[in-house]
Amino acid sequence: MATESTTDFTLDTAAALAAAEDEGAIEGKSPWYLAWRRLRRNYVALAFLFVFVAIVVLCLCAPLYAHHVAHTGPNTGHLGETFTRDGQQVPIVSKGGFQNGQFHAGGIPVGPQLWHAGGKYVLGADNQGRDVAVRLLYGGLNSLAIGIGSAVICTFFAMVFALLAGYYGGKTDWIISRFFDLIWAFPVLLLAIALGTALSINGFHHFGINIKSGSLWIPTLVISYVLIPYIGRPLRGQILSLREKEFIEAANSQGASSLRVMFSELLPNIASSILVFFTLIIANNILTEAGLSFLGAGVQPPSPSWGTMIADGQDRIATAPWLAIIPGIMIVLTVLSLNVFGDGLRDALDPRAKVRMEH
Repeated sequence: MATESTTDFTLDTAAALAAAEDEGAIEGKSPWYLAWRRLRRNYVALAFLFVFVAIVVLCLCAPLYAHHVAHTGPNTGHLGETFTRDGQQVPIVSKGGFQNGQFHAGGIPVGPQLWHAGGKYVLGADNQGRDVAVRLLYGGLNSLAIGIGSAVICTFFAMVFALLAGYYGGKTDWIISRFFDLIWAFPVLLLAIALGTALSINGFHHFGINIKSGSLWIPTLVISYVLIPYIGRPLRGQILSLREKEFIEAANSQGASSLRVMFSELLPNIASSILVFFTLIIANNILTEAGLSFLGAGVQPPSPSWGTMIADGQDRIATAPWLAIIPGIMIVLTVLSLNVFGDGLRDALDPRAKVRMEH
C-alpha cells in the first residue's frame, strides 16, 4: 500500500512564494526616466550639450579673465599704447607711415597673439584697441542673457495664453488667436527691428515701467514679444486635442476648478513639448539678437554682444578678418549645439513627435 506524503502550507511558505514572485515582477518606469534613458544613448546630442555648457562656463568666467589675465575691461580702449611681446614693444593699433623704408597703412589693430603676449590680446584687438577676447566673453554674457531671458519670458506667456485659449475656447480663444495672428502677420526680424529701434531711442516709460535707452531689457522684451505665437499656436493645438480626452471630462465631473484642470491635468501633458520648444527658442533668440545688434536695434554700443562685434568688424574684413569671424564662429557653435541637443531631446521625449519651430 503506497503512502502519500503531504507538505504543510504555512504563512512562512506563502511569504516566501510572494517574495519570489516580486523578484521576477516587471518594474514600471516613468516616462521621464524612459526619456532620460533614450537621451543618454544619444551621444551626439550629449556632446553638443557639453559644447553649449562649455561656452556658458567660459562666458561666465569673463570677469576673471579680464581682471586676472588680460588686465583690461571690455570697453577700455588702448589707442596709442603698446604691449610687450617677446621682449619687444608692439603697438596695439598701428600708426602707419614709413617704417624701414616701407609704407605701412595705419589704423590696423594687432592680430591674435595666442599666448605670446602673456595672455593679452589672445584674439587680437579691434580698431579702438580693445581686447577682442575680453569683449567676446562679455558679449557672450549679454547674448546668452538676452537669448535665455527672452526664451523664459516668451515660453511662459505662450504657455499661459495657450492654456487659456485651448481650455476655455469661445471668445477667449478668439481674442488670443487674433493676438497671435496680429504678430504672425509681420516678419519676425522686421517687427523686432521696428520695435527695437523705437525703444532704443527713448526707452520705455509707460504703465509704471521705466526702462532706459541702452538697457538689455529692451532687446530681451522685444524678442520675447515677437516670438510668442511661434510657441503659443502649436501648444494651443495640443491643448484643444487634450481638452476632449476622458481624463479632462473626469476631472470636470469631479468638480475640479479650471485652474486645477489647466495646471494639474493639461500642463503636465504638454510639459515635454514646452521643454523642447524652450531649448530650440533659445537658439532662435540668440540669432535674432545678433541680427538686431548688427543692425543697431539690439544691444547698444559700447556694450558688447556677438552681433555688435560683427558689425564693428565688417569694415575691417579685409585687413582684420578676425574681428567678424571670431564672434561669428561663437554664434554658429552656440546655435548649432542648441539645435542638435533640442532635436535629441525631442526624440528622447517622444520619438514619434513632430515638434518643429516654424517661421
